[in-house]
Amino acid sequence: MAAARVEVVEALGRVLGGRVEDLRRLSGGASRVTSSFDLIDNAGVRRQLVIQQDRGDGATQIGAVSAEAALLRAAHRGGVPVAEVVASGEGEGLGPRWLVATRVEGETIPRKILRDPEWDTARRALTAQCGRALAAIHAIAPDSIPGLSATDPLAEPLPLLDALGEVRPALELGARWLNAHRPEGGPRRTVHGDFRLGNLMVGPDGLRAVLDWELAHVGDPLEDIGWLCAPAWRFGGAGRVGGFGDLSALLEAYEAAGGRTVDPIDVTWWEAHATMKWAVVCGLQVSAHLSGSTRSVELAAIGRRICESEWDLLALMGVGPEEPVAPDPEPDRSPVTASTPPFGRPTAAELVEAVAEYLEAGVMEKSSGRGAFEARVARNVLHIAEREMRLGPGIAQDHARRLSDLGVGSDGDLVAAIRAGQFDDDWRRVGAVLAASARDQLRVANPSYLERPRQSGPGSPG
Repeated sequence: MAAARVEVVEALGRVLGGRVEDLRRLSGGASRVTSSFDLIDNAGVRRQLVIQQDRGDGATQIGAVSAEAALLRAAHRGGVPVAEVVASGEGEGLGPRWLVATRVEGETIPRKILRDPEWDTARRALTAQCGRALAAIHAIAPDSIPGLSATDPLAEPLPLLDALGEVRPALELGARWLNAHRPEGGPRRTVHGDFRLGNLMVGPDGLRAVLDWELAHVGDPLEDIGWLCAPAWRFGGAGRVGGFGDLSALLEAYEAAGGRTVDPIDVTWWEAHATMKWAVVCGLQVSAHLSGSTRSVELAAIGRRICESEWDLLALMGVGPEEPVAPDPEPDRSPVTASTPPFGRPTAAELVEAVAEYLEAGVMEKSSGRGAFEARVARNVLHIAEREMRLGPGIAQDHARRLSDLGVGSDGDLVAAIRAGQFDDDWRRVGAVLAASARDQLRVANPSYLERPRQSGPGSPG
């Protein structure tokens, strides 16, 4: 047993009063480490627990474990399904700050919850359970939680894009639309900040625990509802609520449990806000790869997912492409001629195709776990590259023509014009152009995404 692990085992036994067995790390992020263990107390009773340990100063929002412990205790008292806090503190051989809670068994993987037959009963119960849980979270008095920060939902995306050097006209138009159509809102309450599948522990009977409270803050309760309903967090499921449920059923349960009356039009605005926010998060993630700080094929692939959010955002704004798209051309497999570039065959596209086939048949089938996942991501990246070689020139020409029709010469010029308000009276026409651009990007990045039904928003002035 490694020395550091022995120290944690001994410290846990000393702090909690008992013998610690089977300490296993579950995850280790940039700010904290989560591990599971069994505690056999002095009476011989075995308890299944988890410990979360801060790595550093915990300066981000509710990120300090000590502050999260107060929030979890308040949530438990208020009837939110959460793991019960057993102990929390600072130091004592367990790191700067730490929290021990009961271990809740269940499933968190969204695609299993949404698709596997064993979760049918849970899926039927989940919508109402989420509505009640959200109402209970929003009933927690913000001033009862020390260190709970207040945020402006529109303060971050564009400065972050500017810092990253990203030129994304669709997000620029989306930010402008969000500002123009912002709902009036209600009293500021405690908001979870990341309430969605993946952060919900689900058992055969439905919701068992709400996890991952690091992003909790003071805000509009509709932020949580819009985040749960955002297209990115439906994981391909048909239900507007997390891929599994109906919005009217969620709101009915929410209001019956004490939540305020919610206008569905306002939920659409918060879905658009969530979609914009997720696009920026994707930009932050791919920047870690592009800067060299964390080279990763997975992070590289995420950069090509931003167009999914742009496609969804424009739909929620009520705009779509006005022109049809021609069928994709087939790969060029013509024989080498005198006019062919001097590289011969296999062409670059055929080489990419060959490596993708190797990854699928030679690596994915022989690997498991993380290795199989990364091979699948790498294969998908190669398919993106092949489609860009085949479709890219035509898409670039079409995009340049559309920009010219708007009277601008580049995406950067369009961003500047949108930010200056030059298209405020003609944003629908610009939106249609950018929807066509997002669609064409998806033809390269993820053609299957275009087969999903689009949720159309109101798109009318507020």
